[in-house]
Amino acid sequence: MDIYMNLILRTVFVYLLIVIIFRIMGKREIGELSIIDLVVFIMIADIAVISIEEQNEPLFQPLVPMGILVIVQVLSAFFSLRSRKYRKLIDGEPTIIIKNGKINEKEMKKERYNFDDLLMQLREQQIRYISDVEFAILEPTGKLSVLKKEKNKKGHTVGLIVNGQIQEDKLSELNISKEWLLNEIYKRGYKKLEEVSFCSYENGKLHIDKNDL
Repeated sequence: MDIYMNLILRTVFVYLLIVIIFRIMGKREIGELSIIDLVVFIMIADIAVISIEEQNEPLFQPLVPMGILVIVQVLSAFFSLRSRKYRKLIDGEPTIIIKNGKINEKEMKKERYNFDDLLMQLREQQIRYISDVEFAILEPTGKLSVLKKEKNKKGHTVGLIVNGQIQEDKLSELNISKEWLLNEIYKRGYKKLEEVSFCSYENGKLHIDKNDL
């Protein structure tokens, strides 16, 4: 009887502990987990199972490794928020799979993404014809974001400045000069790039979001 009671107490304790840990880590959908998030969750799950099964070990023993994992995840989230280079290193970048109705096979091969996956995800979004797709973008999470062709609209949102840092590759993609971008920023009253949280190019127009931090 004591064995079962000990098992119940351990299970309840670990359950509450994991709930607290996930609350600390923040709210994110399962499909939006980064690689580090996924690794941390798997390791926490393994530690939780072991701590329940090993009834001879102290109940509070899993607190140390779980605490370390939480610190790793929180620090990773902090650096990911502050640094685009870190996000690119850990999560990767979105990949354009379809542009103007044309499939980019080279990018598909690089991402090990096959046609069955593409067609399945297009069907899930009620897309019947590839020719109806303006852009299909494979997100770092593996989700396919699809933009249908619309009249009088071209392109998709491209971040030119992120956290005060100019994205040189995006300027090249749109054939926009750094001088033009800086001139537009200064004309709108921004004296330093650090004042800009996010600057995007959407449908032929520049949109700027001020850094409020």
